Amino acid sequence: MTPAIRQRRNALFVMFLLPGLGVSSWVTRTPDVQTLLSARIDQMGFILFGLSVGSMIGILSSGPLVARLGTRPVIAVGTLASAVGVAVVGLGAALGMAQVVAMGLALFGFGMGSGEVGLNVEGAEVEQALGRSVMPLMHGFFSLGTVVGAIAGMLLTAAAFPVGTHLAVVGGIIIAALALAIRNVPAGVGRRAVVSDRAQKAPRAEEVAPTPVWKDPNLLLVGGIILALAMAEGTANDWLPLVMVEGHGFDAALGSAVYAIFAASMTLGRFVGGWFVDRFGRAAVLAASSLLGALGLAVVIFIDSQIAAAAAVVLWGLGASLGFPVALSAAGDSGDDTAARVSFAATIGYIAFLVGPPVLGLLGEQFGLRSALIVVMALVAVAIFLAPGARTPAEREAKAAARG
Repeated sequence: MTPAIRQRRNALFVMFLLPGLGVSSWVTRTPDVQTLLSARIDQMGFILFGLSVGSMIGILSSGPLVARLGTRPVIAVGTLASAVGVAVVGLGAALGMAQVVAMGLALFGFGMGSGEVGLNVEGAEVEQALGRSVMPLMHGFFSLGTVVGAIAGMLLTAAAFPVGTHLAVVGGIIIAALALAIRNVPAGVGRRAVVSDRAQKAPRAEEVAPTPVWKDPNLLLVGGIILALAMAEGTANDWLPLVMVEGHGFDAALGSAVYAIFAASMTLGRFVGGWFVDRFGRAAVLAASSLLGALGLAVVIFIDSQIAAAAAVVLWGLGASLGFPVALSAAGDSGDDTAARVSFAATIGYIAFLVGPPVLGLLGEQFGLRSALIVVMALVAVAIFLAPGARTPAEREAKAAARG
């Protein structure tokens, strides 16, 4: 490994960690934010909707931006937007202004959604240069960032540290780390690839127009898996501390501690999950992950015990950890036009992030947050039966040959 590639890889580790740090810093303070805003559960759902809308705009706009500008400016602007968004959330909470909090979350979501595509394109380039897989480890650093932020948030919540100051400091840390890391990302990555692809794939008169990817039934199965497990992950990121506070009687600091357990479980799953995928295959791992996630959610929903709920969050986190990265890999090799398939699958995942907060907020206001989670549990349970759609092409051919 050359020094330049090592520095580039390490820079990506840092930049994957930063959005995780921002997410968990905000999430661990949601009970305090709710108190400062005097917001009901359904109102919090619509405040969180700002995060979902911003994320969707970011993910939909990032592909064309990477194609036009390359990954470096997209990563830089996205990460900067995330940092400013975190600080704006803290400002809005300190002022007791729900609209400002929603605007901050929208800005944060836009930064995460747009920066994520740039980071993954850059990560794929580094993987190719190294000749071995490092993407799971990069996504593990995102989860590691959530652990670091969750632990800090738990301690600051227990100390009654002001939310506005906490989130402003986090925003400053993200900006400082970005300034150091982005220098190791070369210009033009992604832009050159797109230009090359266009040159190589100029349409010919005799060519038949390709079938739209959304008509591929196998890809739709993968999309269903992503929808379910993204909902499980996003629900924890949006609601877990409040579920523990409102539904199980934890105080705010302990609610943040339970979220830290979830984040640690996600991190563990992503750091070790690659071995299980290589050993047992994507379909088996996704089926087992969905089963674990559904069991964890069931305990949180139906067992009225703080100890059981905190322990079940481990299953919830392990179950959700591999859904997005493994299913996206399955989408990529489900057929031709890998980029379009991954984009389609990622968009389905962001639909879960988009509709999840307001739907769960409305249901939670009517029936309680624990009962509202039944919707998420049901989706994750369905994903168990969709998991065969994640088989590799070789596995599908072998299965078809065995049947024939």
